[in-house]
Amino acid sequence: MGKLKYDHTAEPIQIEDVTLAHLKVVIATKLRRQESFMMTWRPIDQGEGSRLTAWIHPSVPLVFVFDSPDAPAIDSKRLEEMIHATNATGELVLDHLVKTLD
Repeated sequence: MGKLKYDHTAEPIQIEDVTLAHLKVVIATKLRRQESFMMTWRPIDQGEGSRLTAWIHPSVPLVFVFDSPDAPAIDSKRLEEMIHATNATGELVLDHLVKTLD
């Protein structure tokens, strides 16, 4: 289980390594283009009914922490679906992509 550290004041988001690797590519692609977006997820420790949303912006510190030293394989179809969803709505919703956060 890896972590996404976004903004030095917020708690890290726990995400399994394969999804985190895909997320890293999506976020890097969007921010390289100077495109901000919202990301929503269900926190593990706050119960099933809660959801958090963060505004992902190039000026906010961001660190990807992987549990494994080996880079997970990137599935181009999954990556395309994540980028398309983010471009279509301006928001990346992880609760249906990250089963470990349900």
